[in-house]
Amino acid sequence: MCDIEKEISERLFALQDLEYQAFQSKLLPSISPDSMIGVRTPALRQLAKELGKRADIEGFLSALPHRYFDENQLHAFLISDVKDYNYTVLLVNAFLPHVDNWATCDQMSPKAFRRHRAELLEEIGRWMSSEHTYTLRFGIGMLMQHYLDEDFRAEYPARVAALRSDEYYVNMMIAWYFATALAKQYDAALPYLEEHQLAPWTHNKAIQKAIESYRITDEQKEYLRTLKIPLKTKK
Repeated sequence: MCDIEKEISERLFALQDLEYQAFQSKLLPSISPDSMIGVRTPALRQLAKELGKRADIEGFLSALPHRYFDENQLHAFLISDVKDYNYTVLLVNAFLPHVDNWATCDQMSPKAFRRHRAELLEEIGRWMSSEHTYTLRFGIGMLMQHYLDEDFRAEYPARVAALRSDEYYVNMMIAWYFATALAKQYDAALPYLEEHQLAPWTHNKAIQKAIESYRITDEQKEYLRTLKIPLKTKK
């Protein structure tokens, strides 16, 4: 363990909140409670802003895999604050194979991606071709975050609709993508539900999430309810 790894570990434990640790463990049952320190998100963000300015932070970013969930969260926030696009992609690709939960996956939102959307599409294509659950989830998330507004193209939801997975956290992200697409690009997203182009469970979950959104009109919600697919119950 290098000096900065030891220092970060000590600082994280100094920020430990045991009540928050217990709460977090319930939200992330797939993560061992022993690997959770229990540091609140605002404290992690603040620490990332401070540490990101240091010349020796590379020692921590290259020390993969980390032992603690909180170290992974900190790592995600550090990547999110990097300004150089190429370096960000390098860090993301090194880190994604070690991401093992939805929280760390979804917390990583690199600011450098905002001004490099043309190049980013190539990376998203690679991530969405991955067999690793959270690499694939991250790719869908980036397509949702960056390409449902002025950079939207009709081919993008087709990419997501073509995906099939047995992984709950992948299917949840597909549903989230289409719920958000319905809020932002309703006319383009709707045919995928009308034509049943998603897996049934994902189809219904997308409708559920869309109906819960304040960005969907009451009239749209009523119509979406009529598109639900009856699912067979297991005996």
